[in-house]
Amino acid sequence: MFARISGRYDLLNTVMSGGRHHAWRTTASRLVSGDLEGPALDVAAGTGDFVISLARQLKFSHLVGLDSTPAMLARARLKTQRSHLSQPVSLVVGDAHELPFPDGHFVATTVGFGIRNFADVEGAMREMVRVLRPGGRLAVLEIVRLTGRTPLKTLFPLYFRRVTPWLGAALAGDREAYTYLPQSVDEFRSAEEVAEMMEDAGLRMVARRSRALGSVAILVGEKPGP
Repeated sequence: MFARISGRYDLLNTVMSGGRHHAWRTTASRLVSGDLEGPALDVAAGTGDFVISLARQLKFSHLVGLDSTPAMLARARLKTQRSHLSQPVSLVVGDAHELPFPDGHFVATTVGFGIRNFADVEGAMREMVRVLRPGGRLAVLEIVRLTGRTPLKTLFPLYFRRVTPWLGAALAGDREAYTYLPQSVDEFRSAEEVAEMMEDAGLRMVARRSRALGSVAILVGEKPGP
């Protein structure tokens, strides 16, 4: 599915987020970087936007983007080359559930709009924590399920289910793929539930930000030191 929409993926992200998804990644990159220096990993890297955002922090010595879809990484390769980043970038085809890196290799790990697509969310979370060094941080940027009794809780899913497939058909020629997107959000977790999952994986929560009237969450956790 992601291979089919790779050519229009960036356009749809911009349209559906009102152009805000780059700003959200910038916020997440700043929160996860802090005073850290060393290599960083972006999981479910897609077309490379998070890798580029991390590179602009100028603190990470080497950036790795991992994704299971080669067509997405092909787009990422073009974008990172055009961005003339000062740090080396490696783009790797791989599985988030079995990251091909040793324990404690990265000072920062990120995942943007990808974690809800994992078959085993808890398992992938443990893998991302495993490859972090003690004192390293993990940032999750994701569309989350709204909670509470507010009009938005009813209106947002309704809008998402009706408008997103139409946009997918009109702009990407793939209604099926963009019908899956709102379904994946409906079945996913709230921001609080994602934070609890991060803590269960061994992280200490250090930052939480809410965007898009609460429908998008930025969550950052830190791996305890020795």
